[in-house]
Amino acid sequence: MPKLTIDGIEVEVPAGVTILQACETLGIEIPRFCYHERLQIAGNCRMCLVEVEKSPKPVASCAMPVADGMVVHTGSPMVEKARKGVMEFLLINHPLDCPICDQGGECDLQDQAIGYGFDRGRFSENKRAVKDKNFGPLIKTYMTRCIHCTRCIRFITEVAGVPELGATGRGENMEVGTYVEKALSSELSGNIIDLCPVGALTSKPFAFTARPWELRKTESIDVLDALGSNIRVDARGAAVMRVLPRINDDVNEEWLSDKSRFAYDGLQRQRLDTPYVRRDGRLQPASWQDAFAAIAARLNGVDGKRIAAIAGDLADCESMVALKDLTAALGSPNIDCRQDGAKLDASVRASYLFNTTVAGIEEADALLLIGTDPRREAAVLNARIRKRWLNGRFPIASVGPKVDLTYRYEWLGDEPRLLTDIAEAKHPFAEVLKGAQKPMLILGMGALARPDGAAVLAAARRLAETCGMVKDGWNGFNVLHLAAARVGGLDLGLVPGKGGRDVAGILAGAEKGDIEVVYLLGADEIDMDRLGKAFVIYQGHHGDAGAHRADVVLPGAAYTEKNATYVNTEGRAQETRLAVFPPGEAREDWKVLRALSEALGHRLPYDSLREVRERMLAVSRVFAHRDAVAAAEWGAFGTDGALDNAPFVSPIENFYMTDPISRASKTMAECTALFVAGNQRKTGTHG
Repeated sequence: MPKLTIDGIEVEVPAGVTILQACETLGIEIPRFCYHERLQIAGNCRMCLVEVEKSPKPVASCAMPVADGMVVHTGSPMVEKARKGVMEFLLINHPLDCPICDQGGECDLQDQAIGYGFDRGRFSENKRAVKDKNFGPLIKTYMTRCIHCTRCIRFITEVAGVPELGATGRGENMEVGTYVEKALSSELSGNIIDLCPVGALTSKPFAFTARPWELRKTESIDVLDALGSNIRVDARGAAVMRVLPRINDDVNEEWLSDKSRFAYDGLQRQRLDTPYVRRDGRLQPASWQDAFAAIAARLNGVDGKRIAAIAGDLADCESMVALKDLTAALGSPNIDCRQDGAKLDASVRASYLFNTTVAGIEEADALLLIGTDPRREAAVLNARIRKRWLNGRFPIASVGPKVDLTYRYEWLGDEPRLLTDIAEAKHPFAEVLKGAQKPMLILGMGALARPDGAAVLAAARRLAETCGMVKDGWNGFNVLHLAAARVGGLDLGLVPGKGGRDVAGILAGAEKGDIEVVYLLGADEIDMDRLGKAFVIYQGHHGDAGAHRADVVLPGAAYTEKNATYVNTEGRAQETRLAVFPPGEAREDWKVLRALSEALGHRLPYDSLREVRERMLAVSRVFAHRDAVAAAEWGAFGTDGALDNAPFVSPIENFYMTDPISRASKTMAECTALFVAGNQRKTGTHG
């Protein structure tokens, strides 16, 4: 390991480390614009210049590897003069837009101009102007502000894997754009807003709505997919103004999908803010007492076996454990959290987890995708797979829909029989998996939410066992969920009890009249027409499909409006935080169920959030540790049986609208019109 001296301090660092990284180990701040630790080095802004003894001129510290015996000065007169000169060049063509720029207050150029720049400008010629580009409904451009750091180009090319941005021209004629004008089609495009060190790329939905210092900042968790990305919710008054990613290297690094970032405007639209009761065929506003009285009157004398409950994809663990306890008190075994009908086995935890963990993808050396399109099901997780693929020696194959995943993979076909062929070593890819040290598979809902899902689950387990995916210190069997509530629901046991009905059985029973009452806890993805004449109670935060069908509507709180627990696809329990209060009469979901239980004469035994969480802990030890993943014990799961010949298909047709919040979002509607409907018109296909 080379030793060098930085500002009189001797330090030993690993070989290949740059001077800038060595300085950071000592806590020495080096200004930079183009350098980013998750992107390849460009070395084109020159802001990070330092003095290296025996070097005739300042050195770009981001691109210079350390050498043994090197002596570096980061605050010498030469360095100070060089940085002022670089800043002066950067500001030559930069417009004086700070008072009207959305980046104001969190702009790297502002901060570094104050810290390292000159105290006056000497440039008197006209500034050059650059035409703004149209990158779609999410990103607002003001390209005259661009300082050519190329962070956006490198992110879109390297991390997102959709190389649509590039630079044309040289010198001050250089422009960043898409060559042929088009919207950026990556599901991760919003991250270039965070990466841009100036105001050239800003959020179009957030434009001119608020200043950073006006906003309350709340650390929380995203629930619009099952990854559980760490986010920061910025709010003003009662409104969420924007959602930004937080750094968590184990989950989302520092990236966030466009749906999670921009669907927040859906939190303001189509909200349920008061209870409703259906009278004379129409839903009419009512008080909480009237709504509870209507439910109690209908449930009076109904046998528990004729009552059913379904938990939706955005339900939190606190409300699900309360729903489970209430249905048990009513004598009903008919409860399910798998509203898409996925044949998941709640008895073996390893059967429904992403056992490798998200960060563990980087250790794998072979991957088989089964019935999944990770680019649309979990865009940030797909970027992690691409990151591993870029490091090389990572063969990937897919049994499922043939889609663009932003990395090369071998498409084996979409027939379920291929799983048996690989497990029995009748397929060439079986040798690839067996020859790998840490092979893994990812099983998606496109394979499990089918009539033969239990047989597919069993076939995937056999494949994992025969191909050496499950061994000491490594479990390569992974399930990629779509719903933020799914793993938590399975951990809490929201599956049919003895003699109980699952979602398919509940719908069939409601059609026949065997199920009289159905409680929907935010469940909007089922076929409402199949509920027949059942009395439907809907508890949720948006006027989506469930609310339209309901006989009684109970307004709940969205994920930004409550302190709640969610378990992500890898089994990591995380908490959302209350950023704004629920609108109108809406309340936190577990409180609604607690109040309803008293009206029904089956009072639930908890009155505070702490007591509810103690009840969750009594049901499952998973909730003993927050933000941690515990290895799950392997066992037999799935049901051996014949596999259907029907091909695996992707469960997501429209990435931008998968839940009540994103369906209510005007921004997501614009993305759907541009990227989904537009692509269907081009290809002649229809979802």
